[in-house]
Amino acid sequence: MSTGTLLAIIIPAVVVIALIAVATIVAMRRRGRLRERFGPEYERTVEDAGSRRAAEQDLTERERRHDSLDLQPLTSSERDRYAHEWTGVQEEFVDHPAEAVHDADRLVTSLMRARGYPTEDFDQQVRDLSVEHGRTLEHYRAAHEVNSLSTRRQATTEQLRGAMVHYRALFDELLADGHQSGPART
Repeated sequence: MSTGTLLAIIIPAVVVIALIAVATIVAMRRRGRLRERFGPEYERTVEDAGSRRAAEQDLTERERRHDSLDLQPLTSSERDRYAHEWTGVQEEFVDHPAEAVHDADRLVTSLMRARGYPTEDFDQQVRDLSVEHGRTLEHYRAAHEVNSLSTRRQATTEQLRGAMVHYRALFDELLADGHQSGPART
């Protein structure tokens, strides 16, 4: 075999191997970035999607959609009003736990809307929230489930108490993000 023939075989092989190596490194970095950004939601999405590739495409699409949202910080007065309303919901829990959980759900939804998240569909809410709030998303899912049980009068007082704790986790994060996301709206 001539040197030219060997080079014609070896050079493309080296190029293909280099491209595979670069693609692998890019995929690993992307995976690491997605894991970091989405937290536990990354693994949940992989499990639900059935493959890592499908899950990563889904998470990337969530990022694109999230980037297109017009998310706004809360004004100081809005933050104070929401914090005050949350205190009222917590106080309501003592005498009317089921109603307090329903009110907590409505308040979290209202806060999401004030921040600029679409709130028409729970599944889409979860997808939109997952981009910035992946670490508290399980709290929201758990609280929503108890709220649904409560609507059917199937939730225990302990489940309702847990729902309040779960709603509080997301509420606090949304309230804080509203304060830290940039200049306040006028």
